[in-house]
Amino acid sequence: MKRKYLITPYGLIIPSILFASFIIIYPTYDLINLSLNKVNRFGKLRGFNEGANFLSILSDQLFYDSLNRTFIWTIGVVVGTIIFSIPIAIILNEKFIGRGIARTIIMLPWAISLAMASIVWRWALDGEFGMFNHTLKQLNIIDENIFWLATGEVAFPIQILIGILVSIPFTTTVFLGGLSSVSLELYDAGKMDGTTKLNEFFYITFPLIKPFINIAVVINLINVFNSFPIIWVLTEGGPANSTDILITYLYKLAFKFGKIGNASALSLIMFSILIILVLIYAKVQIKNEE
Repeated sequence: MKRKYLITPYGLIIPSILFASFIIIYPTYDLINLSLNKVNRFGKLRGFNEGANFLSILSDQLFYDSLNRTFIWTIGVVVGTIIFSIPIAIILNEKFIGRGIARTIIMLPWAISLAMASIVWRWALDGEFGMFNHTLKQLNIIDENIFWLATGEVAFPIQILIGILVSIPFTTTVFLGGLSSVSLELYDAGKMDGTTKLNEFFYITFPLIKPFINIAVVINLINVFNSFPIIWVLTEGGPANSTDILITYLYKLAFKFGKIGNASALSLIMFSILIILVLIYAKVQIKNEE
């Protein structure tokens, strides 16, 4: 009977593990196979090419430009999201009239797909008829229309800001979960000792929600690194590839230029980079906690 109880948990979880493994392992195997072979536009293998797909990617300057922008994009959005989400979560954790409505308003954008949100922003930023230019004119801030998405120097920072805005709802939810687990007695004790709000944050709130910050960073890191809709809908990586990140560069390789083998090789490179980034972050956090 005791042995039965020991086996039962494994019996319940093994089907899920096998199913998840199939979903992950088979596509990865297929991707590796494509990356190591000549592939035509229709995905048909034409024979082993001795790593030529990887060499082609690594010798392309667009890859390095997209890689640099990917790091800027990822770090900018993740860091910006964390910085803005923490104070928003702290405010929404306080008791005030209309808190439920305020929480709902913050969470509502989370229900909208990234593609739809990006389309709305593209309309708003339209150089001729966009709402943004119209509003600035009404406020007498500008006299002539500004073409916000016409150059990479302007468009890319705007895309980062939009990335931060659309990431705040989820991240705020994570932090609210962390704040709800913090005992109010700690704050009461701090008030008795004359602790300021700033010290209260650094010595009580921040250390106790740090595990939730780590969760938010890792999840956002993965999501933002692979985020496609915002860049693609707003500029399609243009003008002249000046806003391309790795995921849009990959899309162009596969579906515009028909280079399936190169795109597969790039997918594996991206997968490796992402794993390395997550492992580095995890190692730094573990070292800080020792």
